[in-house]
Amino acid sequence: MDRPYRPIVLIERLNPPHGWALPGGFVDYGESLEQAAVREAAEETGLQVKLSEQFQVYSDPARDPRQHTISIVFLGMARGTPCAGDDAKHVHTFELWDLPPNLCFDHERIIRDYRHYREHGLRPKLL
Repeated sequence: MDRPYRPIVLIERLNPPHGWALPGGFVDYGESLEQAAVREAAEETGLQVKLSEQFQVYSDPARDPRQHTISIVFLGMARGTPCAGDDAKHVHTFELWDLPPNLCFDHERIIRDYRHYREHGLRPKLL
């Protein structure tokens, strides 16, 4: 987004598990990971996203209480005005130093890794 300090966009989940989360979802058959990331961002936030890089893969089997899921996290820039849609109850932009306390899944770790990357240029180490 064209805002100072490059805030991040989070959605408040409409469905369980409840709380705030990074926008995301599942890849449709015949769709690339990049296409899915852009589509899911638009469906959940109303924003048009231009991806800049693949950031990291998160695959801990315990990261999602519903089932074992793998997240491929992309970085990018967004245009538009955030508007909750699809699986989002609310959508909001947050500064990295002012995040909501109830983040879902392992999104606190993902955001912490991203913040470290922004501040130091270092990607998270693989376990």
